[in-house]
Amino acid sequence: MAEPDAVKIIHGNEACVEGAILAGCKFFAGYPITPASEVAEVMAARLPAVGGVFMQMEDELASINAVVGASWGGIKAMTATSGPGFSLMQEGIGYAAVTETPCVIVNVMRGGPGTGQPTLSSQQDVYQAKYGSHGDYEPIVLVPSSAQEALDLTVRAFNLAEEFLVPVIVLTDEIVGHTRERVAIRAPGEIKQRRKPGQGEYIPFRPMPDHVPLRGNFGEGYHILVDGQLHDEYGNRVGHIPEKSAQHVQRLCDKINQNRDRIADVETRNIEDAEVVIVSYGSSSRPALRAMKEARAQNLKVGWVKLKTLFPFPDEQLSAIPARAFLVPEMNVGKIVREVKRATGKPCLSLPKLGGELHTPAEILTALKEVM
Repeated sequence: MAEPDAVKIIHGNEACVEGAILAGCKFFAGYPITPASEVAEVMAARLPAVGGVFMQMEDELASINAVVGASWGGIKAMTATSGPGFSLMQEGIGYAAVTETPCVIVNVMRGGPGTGQPTLSSQQDVYQAKYGSHGDYEPIVLVPSSAQEALDLTVRAFNLAEEFLVPVIVLTDEIVGHTRERVAIRAPGEIKQRRKPGQGEYIPFRPMPDHVPLRGNFGEGYHILVDGQLHDEYGNRVGHIPEKSAQHVQRLCDKINQNRDRIADVETRNIEDAEVVIVSYGSSSRPALRAMKEARAQNLKVGWVKLKTLFPFPDEQLSAIPARAFLVPEMNVGKIVREVKRATGKPCLSLPKLGGELHTPAEILTALKEVM
């Protein structure tokens, strides 16, 4: 691995900004909300220095729509929010999905529902990240567990957004967002750019073999019709034609589902001989890793999986694990445990925790012993 260009002690919200800048982000629109406000604050300072534009909007509805507009203007764009603001953005996220607009949305999760717990953490928005907007579509949802991953996965979010022309959600949480730690800031190995059409007739929504169209931008001389209704290759509405409507929605889903192996990402330890495997994500991965190490020290055959991609869910990676059972600690009522059970077909114990507090390694170790 190449030496980092710089090493800083920063928290996860700052790291998201650094990752976005490295990925080539030049536009941010947002509205301050705890515990995500630092993303906007640091963006306001950093973007002008790299030739970018920061806009504080009147609310989260305006924010996501400004991001969509900026993206169609040809620049990489993002926003950041937390639970209540994320709820307000859902219609705009669906619009980005149907118009195949590449953009990045950072959601620093806090406790809910409603105004909930503005200063405490949760993992309660995991299903909202996938199913929050109406209709059938397939967003990509990445979930960092550290400040370093907040940077790295923000870079990856922009790459995936440009490659598949989708909104990509970086689903972090208050603990990751506000934990200061060592972060290596290095030039990414690859920065994806949207694929431009060549000479000749340009059909804006005609898919390539991977189901993803080429992308011309406004102001570049292309004739582009962008409509939030279901449309054909030219952007013309086809909501009244069932066959063409079905084809459009199916393609939006296929371009993600048929590339799952290129998108889904997990990190594993000691799964080869494990009888029980802890499946964790986000800040819960940290005490889960410690619990696994303590279990191994007590000669318990325990493995550990960290989900870095929540959606598309890494079905294939989990189904290949030979363990007989799984334990899923989450800071919610127990949601991703359902996905683990569906993917593996094996016994899965949920270890939920509410109230804004993270699991302790001791709590997870106790649950492991009960399972075993």
